[in-house]
Amino acid sequence: MGTVVLAPGESKAAQAAAAAAAGSAARAAAEHLAAQPSAYWLTPERDPASRVEARVRGLIAQAREHEAALALVVYGLPQRDCGQYSAGGLDESEYDEWTALIGSTLAAAGDVQKIVVLEPDSLALAPECASIPARAAQLRRAVERLEGRNTWIYLDGGHSNWLPVERMASLIDRVGVRERVRGFATNVSNYQTTYDEFAYAHALAAELGWGHAIVDTSRNGAGATDEWCNPRGRVVGDAPGTYGDEVVDTNLWIKPPGESDGECNGGPPAGDWWDAAAIELTRDARSR
Repeated sequence: MGTVVLAPGESKAAQAAAAAAAGSAARAAAEHLAAQPSAYWLTPERDPASRVEARVRGLIAQAREHEAALALVVYGLPQRDCGQYSAGGLDESEYDEWTALIGSTLAAAGDVQKIVVLEPDSLALAPECASIPARAAQLRRAVERLEGRNTWIYLDGGHSNWLPVERMASLIDRVGVRERVRGFATNVSNYQTTYDEFAYAHALAAELGWGHAIVDTSRNGAGATDEWCNPRGRVVGDAPGTYGDEVVDTNLWIKPPGESDGECNGGPPAGDWWDAAAIELTRDARSR
């Protein structure tokens, strides 16, 4: 797959490092995290339709320069996060336009390997917060707009401590894009262990009868927890590209460490940089 790259200066970790005081723990933590390859989250709040093409072109240029793959998260679905901490998203027509702009820009760079994690939590949350047929149709249209040469799309696969494998597989199958996507992503923004997520990915692929996986290991270095919103005592997990097998393509840092899950446990709004979390997450790496 190649090294995953995030354009220097584009990440919130890089911006936080530049803003922090020299010699401070906040700066050391942000610099450490900025140096790690992570996925870039495309959201309509930060990258609306008027700017998203330029953003994607810039990220592609960096990936091409480094001869690396580019990992993107597309996160703007209608009724996103079901009114929780990451609530928002676009309406149907706006979302179709926004994903079409992303897809056409990705298609123009067929020489670059693109990894697209499509709408984390969208399927695992669907039974409790949205019409499953409507959500499946939204994702199906998004896949149609995003697919292209050297673009591997991964649907939401939840995680090992959420829905039963059979239920998650049925939701993925409802989207009806088996021939158009690479597979599914697990543990996005969560804290389950790498071992459990690999076992879960194998079970889910077996239940589906198809599909590869990627596993988010950005914040699972302290073991599993049932708490999902800014739990304390966490550390970063295994570096991207450490593991992989015949089902799991690789592990990635999909949720950028240091960004808040939401206004819980003292955190700022979802997606905002949080110095205290970054310092805690990197405490082991910085002590070596």
